[in-house]
Amino acid sequence: MAHFAQLDENNIVTNVIVVSNDDCLDSDGSQSKKGIPFCQNLLGADTNWVRTSYNANIRFRYAGIGMKYDPTNDVFYYPQPYGSWSLNTSTWVWEAPVALPSDRGYNDDGTKFVEYTWNEDTVSWDRKETDLT
Repeated sequence: MAHFAQLDENNIVTNVIVVSNDDCLDSDGSQSKKGIPFCQNLLGADTNWVRTSYNANIRFRYAGIGMKYDPTNDVFYYPQPYGSWSLNTSTWVWEAPVALPSDRGYNDDGTKFVEYTWNEDTVSWDRKETDLT
């Protein structure tokens, strides 16, 4: 089985489909040479397809709807969550300009739970403490 991501004109993933090896594997073992034309025949000759790997063996991670494909770096990555966040091109993960505080989770006696949410207006993390007693 092979997986293919359909891209729009902005390289945003709009669809991901699974194609049988019978329909995409050629004599050289390539899945893309026959797979992309198969996808175009199935869903339109003018559609744009890129192979993706369920095991993230190619293109850094498995494509999902709404993700962006960067053809220069040949990777899929998630949309930018906030305007102030920057894309780490080593991990292809968006990072906040301020580190997430490390005191998240349950306190020592389990009576409180601490979590944080990003506040784009203040460009900082907002702390929320929930009393569990």
